[in-house]
Amino acid sequence: MDTDTSHKTKRIAIACQGGGSHTAFTAGVLKRILKEENKKFEIIALSGTSGGAICALLAWYGLLTNDKKKSIELLDAFWQENSTQSYWEKILNDWMLWSARMPELMVMPTMSPYSYPPWAQDYLKTLLEKHVKFDTLGTLIKPSSPKLYIGGVNVRTGGFKVFKSGARNHEISAEAILASAAIPTLFRAVHIDNKIYWDGLFSQNPPIKEFVKGHSKNKPDEIWIIQINPERREEEPKTIKEIEDRRNELSGNLSLNQEIDFIQTVNKWVDQKYLPADEYKHVHIEEIVMERNLDLASKLDRSEDFIKDMMAYGEEKAGKLFK
Repeated sequence: MDTDTSHKTKRIAIACQGGGSHTAFTAGVLKRILKEENKKFEIIALSGTSGGAICALLAWYGLLTNDKKKSIELLDAFWQENSTQSYWEKILNDWMLWSARMPELMVMPTMSPYSYPPWAQDYLKTLLEKHVKFDTLGTLIKPSSPKLYIGGVNVRTGGFKVFKSGARNHEISAEAILASAAIPTLFRAVHIDNKIYWDGLFSQNPPIKEFVKGHSKNKPDEIWIIQINPERREEEPKTIKEIEDRRNELSGNLSLNQEIDFIQTVNKWVDQKYLPADEYKHVHIEEIVMERNLDLASKLDRSEDFIKDMMAYGEEKAGKLFK
C-alpha cells in the first residue's frame, strides 16, 4: 500500500471481522498498526463483530487516552488470559477440537446453552470488565475521540443493531460486546433495554457503512478491513467437514461483501460526480486477509500456541501495509 501522505494525515477507519479464535489474527494486525511510528495516519474509528468486536474494543479503549501502548498491552493481556492455561482447560480444548473434527465418525449430542450454567459467558464478561472500565467511558469519550461501532442482531425482529460510542450518549457496554459475541449454539442471547440480541455474525460482519455517514469532512480517507474468512479456496469441498468449513466462510463473508459493494458503488458515483461533494467522498478500501487454510473447528481452538501463532501471523501480514 502506498503510505506517502506528505500532503496530509490520512484518516483511517479499521473494521474487524469476527470468527472465534481466528480473531487472534485481528489482534496481531491491530498491534502492528498501533506500533507503526509513521505519523502520517490517524485512526478515527473502529468497528467489529463477535471476536472482532472484542479486538476493536480493546484497541479503541487505549486510543481514548491517546495511549497506543495501552491498546497493545490490552490486546496481549486479553488473548493470553483467554487461551488455555490449566491442565484441565487444555484437555477440554483438545476434546472439543477432536469432537468438532469427527462429525463423520460420531454424532455428538447437542445441548441448548440454556441447559447448563453460562460459565463461559460469565468468564468472558469478567475478562472484559477486568480490562475495560466501562463505567468510566462517559468521562473518557470526547467529541474528538475515535468512534467505535459494534455489530449485533435483534433475535425477535431480525433487525441489524450497531452499538455506537458517542460523546453525549454511548451504547458501549460489556453487555453490548457479549451480545455481538453471543453465538446462539454456545451462548445465551443477551438482553439489553428489553431487546434480545445474538451474535453480530448474523448482521454486519463487521459494520462498515457506519464509517461513511455524515459530512464528508468527518469521513475516513481509507477503510482498512481485517478479514479472517478467506474469499477463495482452490479445492472443491467434498467431505461433510470440508463442506461445513467452506459454508461457514462464505456465510461469514456475505454481509462483508455487501458492505464493501456499497462503498465501492458510492465511490463510483462520487468519481462520476453524481453525488454532492459536501456529503460524499471517495474512500479507499484496503484489505488485510487471513489466508491460511484453517478449518471451522480451529475457530474454537484456545490453545496458547495457536493463539500466539495467529497473533504473530497477523503482525506479519499487517507489516506489509507499511512497506
